[in-house]
Amino acid sequence: RATDDLVEKYGADTLRCYEMFLGPLEQHKPWDTQGITGVQGFLKKLWKLFIVDGEIKTTNETPSKEEYKTLHKTIKKVTEDIENFSFNTSVSTFMIAVNELGAKKCTSKIILEPLLILIAPYAPHIAEELWQYLGHKESITTAKFPEFDASHLIESTKAYPISFNGKTRF
Repeated sequence: RATDDLVEKYGADTLRCYEMFLGPLEQHKPWDTQGITGVQGFLKKLWKLFIVDGEIKTTNETPSKEEYKTLHKTIKKVTEDIENFSFNTSVSTFMIAVNELGAKKCTSKIILEPLLILIAPYAPHIAEELWQYLGHKESITTAKFPEFDASHLIESTKAYPISFNGKTRF
């Protein structure tokens, strides 16, 4: 009954993500719903990456290097977390990614669609609804899981001159 009340008040995806966010599956955790509003806020931010005032806001714009970096570090971390059953850290990673992409005002489908596929196992109802808003006819569950591309995480390099006794040597 208490779970039904939480689903009624916050939604099934919020409860699902919150339960995963509490900590490793094998650890005992005291049941406390204090933090559930934080997870609900995260899912609202996710929604706002795609839809504002009932209008879809995604575009076909080319993403920035920073947006690619955010996506691929998220893909890398979530893939590792799934393999290790560390779902709590995946939820944290999603929160960070959504905050970063929101701060960058990301609207690129090239970034947001793979992010949505990553989140689908954690928040399946919201992911499926947003997937349909994006114009997909088939379920998000049939979409190919995104693959990590390390080239997006390479930091810029700079060449610095090295000089000895006032003469450039390297």
